[in-house]
Amino acid sequence: MDIVGTVLVALLTLAAGGAVGWFARASRAASALRMAEGEAARAGAESEAARREAELQVVRLEAEVAAAQREALAVQRRAEEQVAAAREEQEKAARHFQALAAEALAANNKQFLELAEQRLRASAVQGDEALAKREQAVRAMVDPLTKAVDQVRREVADAEKARVEGHGALVEQMRGVAEVSAELRNGTSDLVTALRSSQTRGAWGELQLRRTVEVAGLVNRVDFTEQEHVHTEDGSLRPDMVVHLAGGKHVVVDSKVAFLGYLEAQQATDATHRDQRLDAHVRHMKKHVDDLASKKYWDQFSPAPEFVVMFVPAEAFLSAAVEREPDLLEYAVRKNVIVVTPMTMVALLRTVAYTWRQEALAENAAQVLKVGKELYSRLVTMTGHVTRTGRALETATKSYNQMIGSLERNVLTSARRMVELDVVDATIEEMKGIEEVPRPITKPELLAAEEGGVVAIDRLLDSEVLVQELEVTELVTSDKRALEAVEKAMPEAEDGSAAGREAAAG
Repeated sequence: MDIVGTVLVALLTLAAGGAVGWFARASRAASALRMAEGEAARAGAESEAARREAELQVVRLEAEVAAAQREALAVQRRAEEQVAAAREEQEKAARHFQALAAEALAANNKQFLELAEQRLRASAVQGDEALAKREQAVRAMVDPLTKAVDQVRREVADAEKARVEGHGALVEQMRGVAEVSAELRNGTSDLVTALRSSQTRGAWGELQLRRTVEVAGLVNRVDFTEQEHVHTEDGSLRPDMVVHLAGGKHVVVDSKVAFLGYLEAQQATDATHRDQRLDAHVRHMKKHVDDLASKKYWDQFSPAPEFVVMFVPAEAFLSAAVEREPDLLEYAVRKNVIVVTPMTMVALLRTVAYTWRQEALAENAAQVLKVGKELYSRLVTMTGHVTRTGRALETATKSYNQMIGSLERNVLTSARRMVELDVVDATIEEMKGIEEVPRPITKPELLAAEEGGVVAIDRLLDSEVLVQELEVTELVTSDKRALEAVEKAMPEAEDGSAAGREAAAG
């Protein structure tokens, strides 16, 4: 109903608007007619053509009024038709609504019947499901017990099978361990038998020394020499190795293997016998120290530091001796013997390699210094020539300017009178002096001394060379001090390593 009312109001509004428009046009037409009649009255004296034109205008206006009236009637008819159509649509909507209501009622009745039927079916299904659930609950209580019994049976069978297999594997492993132990005992026995020989121990110690030196990066017959013979009044000396230091110095290294006492101490079954064999091991170590100290290798391989390096090829040999007698390293130092192991030997040799690199750098620096000195000397000679050339140019410029001045004052003045007397036609060009002068010398290297020579440059050269030589000397001295510091620190490093091993053993 609201839609129909809205449509009716719109149609009535449209009809009213058309009527108002028609009345407005009619009013305008009547007003125009009156104006035309007044104009005709006032222009009665005008020509017949004006009157006819007015009549034509009246006719056109009347035609417009008639058209407006017809349009208003057409609008009114359309409005009435739209109102009738709206009423018809309203009636159709009412009939459709009634049909929908009837269908909805029928559908509700049908749904109610279906729902009741579904409820009855659901009740029957729920009863069946409850019965099935009870059966499943009983089955769920029985099935796990059955499965558990079956699982236990399978696990027992698997465990028995694994036990049998594990027993067989254990027997095989025990047999393999026994074979390996037998091979290890045989190998250890062979090694012990071999090391009981002094020649074998010596060869093994020399081999360990060579490997340690190669690990440190030194090259045979370049950085070190093996088995070098030296003849003395008391006979010939042949140390295991001579390490060449920077600056032409040498360090003698000899390998010593004190093994029997250590081996017997390790094989001892009681503490007393073990201590006795360790004391014997310490005596063997001291004997090696005394033997090396008595040879005084530093006198035979001069220039060399006043000590000899005693290489012990196994850390355990030295640690056992130091553990038994903590003053062993100090005893060796007092004898001018530095006791080292492979670990400390590598550190010492790395320092030697570093000094070689520094020596090479120092030699390169010396070569650079020599070339620089030669270049500077040649620069001194060249700067002397440049200085003298500048002075000669300055003197020539002054002489040229003086000659130009004398020529202007004394010669050209008289010569120009010849032109004034019409004796000659040509004129003499004006001569100018040279205003540019040689650039003054400002650098101290190019300035000459008060006496006019190059003594100041020579003095400057000598001072710079002296400074550079002092720097190179200090570099070499610092390398030597570093090597001496490492040599002094070797006993302390041995003490530290022994203390670390003692702490680890504790």
